[in-house]
Amino acid sequence: MKFSLDMACASPSAWLDAVMQDFNAFLQDHADCERKASAMAMSFVAKYPDRTEIIPELIATAVEELEHFRDVYAIMQQRGVQLRHEIQADDYVNQLLKRCRSGRFERFIDRLLLASVVECRGAERFRLVYEALPAGELKQFYHRLWASEAKHGNIFVVMALNYAPEEDVYRRLRELTADEAPILQSLPIRAALH
Repeated sequence: MKFSLDMACASPSAWLDAVMQDFNAFLQDHADCERKASAMAMSFVAKYPDRTEIIPELIATAVEELEHFRDVYAIMQQRGVQLRHEIQADDYVNQLLKRCRSGRFERFIDRLLLASVVECRGAERFRLVYEALPAGELKQFYHRLWASEAKHGNIFVVMALNYAPEEDVYRRLRELTADEAPILQSLPIRAALH
């Protein structure tokens, strides 16, 4: 059984060019994304306390995302980059959330699967950053993040499989992945994770 997904489109090379040209801005956005990812995992715990099968994994994921934030912040400090005063809205995630179905159970499954899509896109983009960086600590850091994001993409699919039949989960995952491609392609190119 496959727990990860293949993205329907690749990130454009112009995106990587923008990141490499303004890496400090990318770090600021990356830090914001890690904070939001940690909060998102904990929001599942708050909204679905009866889903006891996945709460330990959600907590572990939230902690790991917070550790990523800590690590990105340390890199920012070394480079003299400050956190932004406000976390900017993420048009990518907001557009994906509009694809969620409305029923309580269906929305729960869709939110888990969208978390998988977002994490898998993050893994793809961290891999691109890793490959573009020169040898050194920063390159090693993004290699670790690439592996971690890929794992998180798998975890959210496994969580969904606790509650919905495999056929339904993978059908919906294919639909959401197909929806993600035009959203990604419509975004302006900037030094940000999404």
